[in-house]
Amino acid sequence: MTGLSRLLSHPIVPNTLTLGRLLALPIIILSLALANQQDYFTSSVTATVYLLAALSDLLDGYLARKYNNESNLGRFLDPMADKLLATSALIMMIPLGYIPALVVFLIIARELAVTSLRAIAMERGMVISASAQGKQKTLAQNIAVFCLLWNQELLWANTHRVGTVILYVALFATYWSGSLYFYKFMREIKKPTNKTQ
Repeated sequence: MTGLSRLLSHPIVPNTLTLGRLLALPIIILSLALANQQDYFTSSVTATVYLLAALSDLLDGYLARKYNNESNLGRFLDPMADKLLATSALIMMIPLGYIPALVVFLIIARELAVTSLRAIAMERGMVISASAQGKQKTLAQNIAVFCLLWNQELLWANTHRVGTVILYVALFATYWSGSLYFYKFMREIKKPTNKTQ
């Protein structure tokens, strides 16, 4: 095992990457709060910070699985960091006029509903793991948020228009994946259990 492999296999690395996403939050929030309209430099920096934070989610998940470094702390922090990252950016873009408030409300409402469902499932000894549809939802949300944060021309494309289209795709994916979580939960609780007297 090379030095880099030993470093990446250390149990602290995935959680450090997750904490890095949390540390990116104040940068993104302050950047969006301090300007009514973003100039090209500020928009590109904010969007790049968001992109790096979102990519770190893929990396820490990959490392945790590859080196079997998944921990209870990571299982708690990882989804929390993901949701805070996306929802904070979405909320901060409302007063800038980048995104309709209703869309943000619908996305946050779904996230709260699924989080509550997972808490109820945990109390019943059930584990509702992330589905492929949930991961696709997260990917679509991250791409949409990145484009909306950039909010300038990029490679001759209007990123605001592109981000808006992808955002509505993400909204559909958000509720589709959410419905699958609830379906899975209802199917599990209807399974017969063996009770001993």
